[in-house]
Amino acid sequence: MGVNYFETILLSIGLAMDASAVSAVNGFTEPKMKLWKILFMAFLYGAFQGFMPMIGYAAGSLVVNLFSNIIPYVALILLTYLGGKMIYDGIKGEDEENEEISNGVTIKTLLLQAVATSIDALSVGLLFSENTVLEASVQSDIIAIITFIISVGSYFVGKYFGTFLNDKAQIFGGVILILIGLKIFYDYLKNIVFN
Repeated sequence: MGVNYFETILLSIGLAMDASAVSAVNGFTEPKMKLWKILFMAFLYGAFQGFMPMIGYAAGSLVVNLFSNIIPYVALILLTYLGGKMIYDGIKGEDEENEEISNGVTIKTLLLQAVATSIDALSVGLLFSENTVLEASVQSDIIAIITFIISVGSYFVGKYFGTFLNDKAQIFGGVILILIGLKIFYDYLKNIVFN
């Protein structure tokens, strides 16, 4: 079949949107994030986003279809947990909030975000089923690279807008994470109803 690079790039941009939104949240939650951490965050998001389709490709339709019904629930639970924690931290008091922001986004949080925003990409591996392993790997690499680039850019966009939010950044960020989780879940329910 071969790799259709144009379609793969469009697919990659679509898949990167959840990671992009979460990167922006991190930008206004931790505007003074070190460069190594920004790159590590984007690397995690890209790696998970690129790796999930390969798992789907290797597992085949039976396994992916089995898990596809629980993926939206996992994403919703993880993102609601992370968003709820951010909202709680944002409203529990100015002094505590400033201390929380100075501590920044933890590596554990970045990992949970990476899983939550990429888990729905498992089913994308089924799109690669007619390709060779090498072709599927190339497509997954493109997904990872584009997610990385978009995540870095989105962090700086979030950082810029975060200056206007000031002490409300964590609350706003938490609401956005919950909305992303609800969007993933809504898309899942919409597919059930209309398919």
